[in-house]
Amino acid sequence: MKIAQIAPLVESVPPSLYGGTERVVSWLTEELVRQGHEVTLFASGDSRTKARLEAIVPRALRLEGIHDSTPYDLMMLNQVIDRQGEFDVLHFHVEFFHHPLSRTLPRRALTTLHGRQDLPHLPDLYRAFPDMPVVSISDHQRPPMPEVNWQGTVYHGMPKDLFQCGAGEGGYLAFLGRICADKGILPAIEIARQAGLPLKVAAKVDPVDRDYFERQVRPVLEHSPQVDFIGEINDSQKPGFLSGAHACCSQSTGRSRSAWR
Repeated sequence: MKIAQIAPLVESVPPSLYGGTERVVSWLTEELVRQGHEVTLFASGDSRTKARLEAIVPRALRLEGIHDSTPYDLMMLNQVIDRQGEFDVLHFHVEFFHHPLSRTLPRRALTTLHGRQDLPHLPDLYRAFPDMPVVSISDHQRPPMPEVNWQGTVYHGMPKDLFQCGAGEGGYLAFLGRICADKGILPAIEIARQAGLPLKVAAKVDPVDRDYFERQVRPVLEHSPQVDFIGEINDSQKPGFLSGAHACCSQSTGRSRSAWR
């Protein structure tokens, strides 16, 4: 099959540091190539893939200090629309940017919803495009949404040898991800305090979350000597970071409490 994978442009595919959606797109793309499909990846130029790469921008937008991807998403969408006839499947990973053109796309277009769906503006959006074929990444995503054209739930897969189980010899709790109100960093710090365990935080702070970090998180960090904020880490650092942890403390998408995992 000839498959187009349309990825976000904020991070490369796979991302050099933080980036959940882009990492999943990379795993999916490389496995489709391995299985013999002809895959074209629409992404940033610094992406690394065995598929055919169509570079929309030279480098991941975040690394260029660009935090509004809208103009570049529209440029990418224009290229995809112009070339839609080349593909048997067009798989979108950019949430809803292409929805206004959904009626002009072939029925072989599909959208995977990678993010939380309980945001207040989304029900109106989906009611406006009820026929757009969408895929959830968990059944938990669905309840906040109106009736839409669900094609199924496909859980994220990952290479089975990506991580190895560790003994947790570091004796610390681990928080890996992004600093924002949705991800539960403050409950994670409170869990660590109540458990009497050190907490290592490997996370990025986006410009949109900088005010939240400075006003709400940093004051707590300054009074939490058991918390070690180490910032973003890359893929080569993650196995050691996770395997050395006694437990991981993270936030489930759309939930309001931290969870042990």
